[in-house]
Amino acid sequence: MRLLVLGGTGFVGGATVAEGLRRGWSVTVFNRGMHGTVPAGVHRLRGDRTAPGGLAALAGGEWDLVVDTWDGAPRVAGDAARALAGSVGHYVYVSSGSVYAEPVEPGSDEDAPLVEAAADAHDGDYPRNKAGAERALREVLGERVLLARAGLILGPGEDIGRLPWWLGRIARGGDVLAPGPVDLPLQYIDVRDLAAWLLDAGARGRGGAFNVVSRTGHATMGELLDACVAVTGSDARLRWTAPEPILAAGVVPWNDLPIWVPLGHEYRWLQERDVERAHAAGLTCRPLAETVADTWRWLGEVGTVPPRAGRPARSPVGLDPTREAALLAAMPAA
Repeated sequence: MRLLVLGGTGFVGGATVAEGLRRGWSVTVFNRGMHGTVPAGVHRLRGDRTAPGGLAALAGGEWDLVVDTWDGAPRVAGDAARALAGSVGHYVYVSSGSVYAEPVEPGSDEDAPLVEAAADAHDGDYPRNKAGAERALREVLGERVLLARAGLILGPGEDIGRLPWWLGRIARGGDVLAPGPVDLPLQYIDVRDLAAWLLDAGARGRGGAFNVVSRTGHATMGELLDACVAVTGSDARLRWTAPEPILAAGVVPWNDLPIWVPLGHEYRWLQERDVERAHAAGLTCRPLAETVADTWRWLGEVGTVPPRAGRPARSPVGLDPTREAALLAAMPAA
């Protein structure tokens, strides 16, 4: 297979390149050449897809499959689709569950309403950029495009820092504010499982939208934090605390305490989407312990969470240690 990855040096793009190479495919990446490196054996084309004539390097190429992780202006996604329509067999777009219009009912599937977004928009927030790009790609390619609406993505290379924050916090030891309940179901996907499914489904020519994430309850909050304690060898003491006093103290789920979204919260749907369509199409998810261990090993190699390729710096996730200590002092155990 001849694979073209638009981007290819970020979290998902990098994992997709690695998976293509693992399969023995011919892999080409297209990007500005300003962020990250590509592995040996990868052909690199340079260009700025946001600039006039910026897609020129793609002219004359032929690929069986393209994977695109773009999250900027929808019109740019449409430009790429038009430039590649005659030279690629199938197009895979890594979208997001953020495209769904709030409020989203837990358990919703791919037919849930989307945010309003224009295919030719020059700018927008993240949900509208992703939804607008979906629309732009479908207008050009129809069923030749696969829309992979990813959920929470974890694993080696994570450039937001959700799982790395928990690993780092638990590695420091001591009392750790552990948001309950212990058996809170989680829904996420290892980036390597996502990449493998993108290439499998793309190679089969699957079209349409898929929620690409594990089933709810693939792991629990307790299993996640226990795995972090195990791989770090830490003396951390998990202070399990009920959600109510944590929320009452102004702690923001997902951001202050990464990954955690308690039952009944308005964003709980992020951990409870219907995913049967993707699983029927072959999605498999590795055990949590493997994701945690491999992420810890990767952190030991790189030292710190890398910046997001080609994107503005984000505010760091996770509680400040001083604030966590104050909360622990004030909160009863669950």
